[in-house]
Amino acid sequence: MQPILVPGGTGRLGSRVVSQLRDAGRTVRVLSRHSHKAESDRDGIEYVTGDLATGEGVEAAVEGTEIIVFCAGSFKGDTAQIQHLVQAASRAGARHLLYISVVGADRVPVVSGVDRAMFTYFASKLAAERAVADSGIPWTTLRATQFYDAFLLVAQQMAKLPVIPVPAGFRFQPIDTDEVAARLAELALGKPVGLAPDIAGPKIYGMDELLRAYLHATHKRRPMIPLWLPGKAARAVKAGAILAPERAVGKRTWEEFMAEQVSSASDSRSSQPSVA
Repeated sequence: MQPILVPGGTGRLGSRVVSQLRDAGRTVRVLSRHSHKAESDRDGIEYVTGDLATGEGVEAAVEGTEIIVFCAGSFKGDTAQIQHLVQAASRAGARHLLYISVVGADRVPVVSGVDRAMFTYFASKLAAERAVADSGIPWTTLRATQFYDAFLLVAQQMAKLPVIPVPAGFRFQPIDTDEVAARLAELALGKPVGLAPDIAGPKIYGMDELLRAYLHATHKRRPMIPLWLPGKAARAVKAGAILAPERAVGKRTWEEFMAEQVSSASDSRSSQPSVA
């Protein structure tokens, strides 16, 4: 059985997808920009080195694979990466290309300089979606809402400020990364479906609610002030363009995620050896 290629298989989402595929009994090939020679061919995982941004090593990575699960996205944009991957995958005869996108990619207008400064990520995702759909390779695209892991990083950085500016009127429906990974693995093992139903978390939160839950869980206090953002994209987000209430299929809440993070951090501190 041919290995499944997972570009970005060492990242937060990709590593979880790899685990899901391994649990399903599949051999996985991970494409990463960094060498993992010491780990290669261990536990049914093969690591290959390549750079999707430049195309270096991508042809060798796709050789002998038919299913590709793209998990190498970045906030700098996926378009060039997808183009290099599509070119190599087409020549290799891939039969299923699976792309992870974002809910609202087709509903957040990125037209002005202000829009691009804050929301170019959505335009990049939509452009990559189109490149996948136009590739000639049988494809599946899954749009997910923002991940808890990403919000945690944002909250940690914002909590370093003496006063936290909060985008006014912004609402999110974040989801647990593991739940998205499980859905990606399920789709990868099935037939290409084109645009799959969205996947979103169980609850909708205001940005202020997400931050307050983080501050409460970490026993921190910070004043917040509303920040009014201009532009068509910001108005679309405030109107609910990045929400999918009809696809609230996630089970784990942000509060449960934060409780686990705090518990894990506490366990890690308690396991550290004391210094006499």
